[in-house]
Amino acid sequence: MNTSNKPFLAGVQRGFTLVELMIVVAVIGILAALALPAYQDYLIRSRISEGVGLVADAKVAVSTSAQTAADLAAAAATFNNAAPASKYVRSVTVDGTTGVITVTYNEANVGNIAASSTLLVTPYLQAGGAPIALSVALSSSGGSTGILDWGCSSSTNVRSVARGLDSAVGTLESRYAPAECR
Repeated sequence: MNTSNKPFLAGVQRGFTLVELMIVVAVIGILAALALPAYQDYLIRSRISEGVGLVADAKVAVSTSAQTAADLAAAAATFNNAAPASKYVRSVTVDGTTGVITVTYNEANVGNIAASSTLLVTPYLQAGGAPIALSVALSSSGGSTGILDWGCSSSTNVRSVARGLDSAVGTLESRYAPAECR
């Protein structure tokens, strides 16, 4: 086989030049700089959602005892003595007077949130007209009959107010809260 007839390809480049590699590394760095904060926010939101799951038991305790103020106080005391907590949730408590459920988060484990950040879940009674706070319904002479509805709030309560449930606000930044609590 005669190889002398093939031209010598001395000027052909193979692979990437240093400039091309630097451009690729810069693009990857920019993408990582944009993606990392979004991922960290996602992790915090997923940890916050654990507290919303723990609220379900407290809702059951309030809704089953919402006949009289004394029943509500007793149910709150019972629930608070055995209240759930987890790695991300410091406490879930029920106020014996108002029925408001407070979820307090453990900032050391959740991530970049303020100390003792809270979500508030407030019970309202839908009794034909405008919703009224459960504590107001229990203190009235008419008793508490109707559908129990819940208003959730973080540092804002825009969604609750839009539904007619003017609940107090918690301290958790709204960007980390579930959509229903913003």
